Amino acid sequence: MRKTVQLLLTASLCGCVAAAPRPDAGGGQRVEPIPIPLALEEIITTGIRQRLPDPASAKFGRMLAGERTLNGRKEIVVCGFVNGKDSSAGYGRDQAFIAKIYPDSGSSFELVAMGDASETRHIVGSTCNAAGLPMSDSSSKTQL
Repeated sequence: MRKTVQLLLTASLCGCVAAAPRPDAGGGQRVEPIPIPLALEEIITTGIRQRLPDPASAKFGRMLAGERTLNGRKEIVVCGFVNGKDSSAGYGRDQAFIAKIYPDSGSSFELVAMGDASETRHIVGSTCNAAGLPMSDSSSKTQL
């Protein structure tokens, strides 16, 4: 089951293998790192907050973004960390996440994976590293 989840997450983030790779994209799997402007940050934080029990309590840590084109569709891949109050009104451990934003489709937001379990953090970390967005830990916190 663990391998299946990892395989599905990797396949989802890496896209279709048959896609023609961009010259600098590392075979279609890697992204071109980009800065996160305020408008993109708003899309990311709104999308993540919607999936938290207490959206207003969200504290975002390090976030990295990169863009690529797969099958003619532009996508922005975002890896990061968030912490928020759980159902018992206390802060838990930072949750690692991977998300995609599709600028050509009204900047639609897709959450690929999110969680604080060590297995999920490992999958998110290794998938983000493979895409060219190296996530180490959430020690550099930024509160939004």
